[in-house]
Amino acid sequence: MMVLYAKGKTGALEEICRTEVVLNSSSPTWIAKHTLIYHFEVVQVLVFRVYDVDTRFHNLDIKMLELDEQQFLGEATCVLSQIITQRDQSLTIDLHTEDSLRSTLPKNCGKLLVHAEECVSSKTAIEMAFRCSDLECKDLFSRNDPFLLISKVAEGGVQIPICKTEVIKNDLNPIWKSVFVNIQQVGSKESILIIECYNYNSNGKHDLIGKVQRSLAELENIHNNGQGENLFLPSSGGQNHDNKVLRSQLFVDRFIESVQYTFLDYLAGGFELNFMVAVDFTASNGNPRLPDSLHYIDPSGRPNAYQRAIVEVGEVLQFYDSDKRFPTWGFGARPIDGPVSHCFNLNGSSHYCEVEGIQGIMMAYTSALHNVSLAGPTLFGPVISTAALIASQSVANGGRKYFVLLIITDGVVTDLQETKDAIVKASDLPLSILIVGVGGADFKEMEVLDADKGERLESSYGRVASRDIVQFVPFREVQSGFSVVQALLAELPTQFLTYVRSRDIQPNL
Repeated sequence: MMVLYAKGKTGALEEICRTEVVLNSSSPTWIAKHTLIYHFEVVQVLVFRVYDVDTRFHNLDIKMLELDEQQFLGEATCVLSQIITQRDQSLTIDLHTEDSLRSTLPKNCGKLLVHAEECVSSKTAIEMAFRCSDLECKDLFSRNDPFLLISKVAEGGVQIPICKTEVIKNDLNPIWKSVFVNIQQVGSKESILIIECYNYNSNGKHDLIGKVQRSLAELENIHNNGQGENLFLPSSGGQNHDNKVLRSQLFVDRFIESVQYTFLDYLAGGFELNFMVAVDFTASNGNPRLPDSLHYIDPSGRPNAYQRAIVEVGEVLQFYDSDKRFPTWGFGARPIDGPVSHCFNLNGSSHYCEVEGIQGIMMAYTSALHNVSLAGPTLFGPVISTAALIASQSVANGGRKYFVLLIITDGVVTDLQETKDAIVKASDLPLSILIVGVGGADFKEMEVLDADKGERLESSYGRVASRDIVQFVPFREVQSGFSVVQALLAELPTQFLTYVRSRDIQPNL
């Protein structure tokens, strides 16, 4: 039997589920499935423990089994994102026992194959555009204000609304904008839909003009034939054969089926997220040798705000990057033998900007503190342009990568217009920018860059950003166990999907 646990931040294990017991087998395949909620912004650590269940307990319900009465065969640990980033969403991990953890030669306790799949019964969405002709007039003094309400029929004949069109004022031959229906919502293409045409009333008591009952498959035929379908009004007695058929007709001008791929589909199709970091070395951070500096390295090992932000974002994103080589820059400082630089390689190299792993970023950061002198002003433009160049080269080479630039800063940006220009230019590229503000400065200016908080950005030459790529958050202390950085990361999958869908990029599953 296998028991699955989730490991919390403190290291405490919470049992999630148990499989069935497979009898007399040293290579069991379990059938039991368990549904987990996937949180992109959290590192979800899973622990798998395998037990040999004693024969005398075989008739007991698995939930009643006392684990300390069974023989422990081994455990394996992984992170949920490690499984879902595999091409077939399957991961093989080694089982080990406590002894093998302590000994230098790990004891081979076998292997565990874990497979994950996304629970989405259908990804097919249907876009339909309707119009009506010759609607009957319901208002004595004016024409109709018609809209359509589309419902499905649940068990017992209850109507459940799925979507509705906009209201068109004063029109007996209305043409509505498209509506979108997910097949999952409806059930199947054969399930009956009820399309009701109402005359809008501001008091909420809308008058039924007429209706049509058809399945998606039949609506597709109506679209293909170009014929209208007559509306009817149900009889007061509720008998279908007494329905009053009207002269008014419903037409389906557009019927398009498309697959809406999910974030996990793109990961399974080989897409990667590439993490990049830029650190603010301006003088306003304070002298790094003094404890009140934001760059102070505490001898006790307690991380400063810059180190915490790097780790909190990096530990989530590293699993989506196969080579774990991260471009890392500093800005606003004077390297030992030169003028102030607004984008220098944090590793001290003049040729390459990448470091190995999160540990590599931390080491490059601490060594840079000894090798540069803090200066200013605070300019983002050069760093954003450098990151954008890497993203555009990846696109040119047909790369299946999406880049995430983390900028950590203690102050308000001086080159606001140049920064806006660089962001607008980068909004067409596979790039998102996370800006974390550390220290006590007033970051009001920064919120202008985050379109969530206002209008889409506009460049100095009048071009508007094609999508929102910037998230800004001031890095105050953790609130109720949920870090502000997690809230920042939670929006990344949506920004990624907006990019790939706007360019009609398929995941190549």
